[in-house]
Order: sequence, then C-alpha cells, then structure tokens
Amino acid sequence: MTVHKDMFDNKNQNSQKQKTVHMSSASRKTVMVSGGFDPIHGGHVQMITEAAEWGNVIVVVNSDEWLMRKKGYVFMTWEERAKILREIKGVVLVAAVDDSDGTVCNAIKMLQPDYFANGGDRGKQNTPEQSICEELGIDMLWGIGGDYKFNSSSDLAQNLIKNYPK
Repeated sequence: MTVHKDMFDNKNQNSQKQKTVHMSSASRKTVMVSGGFDPIHGGHVQMITEAAEWGNVIVVVNSDEWLMRKKGYVFMTWEERAKILREIKGVVLVAAVDDSDGTVCNAIKMLQPDYFANGGDRGKQNTPEQSICEELGIDMLWGIGGDYKFNSSSDLAQNLIKNYPK
C-alpha cells in the first residue's frame, strides 16, 4: 500500500504522521478496524493486536465530531488518539475519514482492505458497514479481541467523573 498526502479528504490529513511500511509487510493482507478509541484502553490494544494476526492493520479513528454526536464529549482529541494508535505493533496506517453518516463506509470504499474486523460488542445487527463489505468482497472478522467487550471507553470516562467529582 502506498500512503500519500492526497489519500484523505479530511481536515486531519495534514496532522497525520505517515508510517513507512517495509516491503516484506506490503504483501500481507490488510485488516481494517475502526472506532472512537476515546479514551484508548487495553481492550483496544487487544483488538488491534489480534487483528494484526490476520494482516497489516489499518486503524480508522472516528472524528471528534462523531464522538460529540455519539457521547456528547471528546476525552482525547483525534490527534492524541492517533498518536497512540500509530505506536501499536502491526498498525501500518491510522486514517481519518468522513464519518458524518455515522459509519466508516467511506474509509472502506477508499482503502478497500482485505478484512474489516469488529470487536466483541459488534454483530450483524449493529454493523452498518457490513453491506459495503459484502458489495466490495471484503471479508468480515467478528469477535476480534474477544467475544465480549473487554472494557468500555464510556465506562472509563464515567468512572473518572464518579470517582473524581469537581
């Protein structure tokens, strides 16, 4: 996969640090994972590490605007989350994408990975990206990182508020 500055149509593209991919890993299949990763925790690392067993990992990080729509707050900025995710072994690309429709379908269309991986809290009933994957012939991986949700970013943030009130 060649990464260049014009691959992404997103305000975050200028802040993305591009990672060099060794030629030996360029021939491996690609696995896309996505999420808010806000805050990032051990369950996310477990999911990405397991996804890396299937190929080079592309992490699509949802925007700050997506987090505001979903949770009503941003705990860590997109740039902070991306910086941490880039350092996880197996990650070859951290991508921003237009997620204004609430999905990462645009990223799937643009990057066309071999696999789209989902964590333990996702299934056929709550994965809107499934139809675009079927249309493009992208295999779905389920329960990556475990068949249950190891942790929850929302729970972590709520515990912080509960345990350390103003």
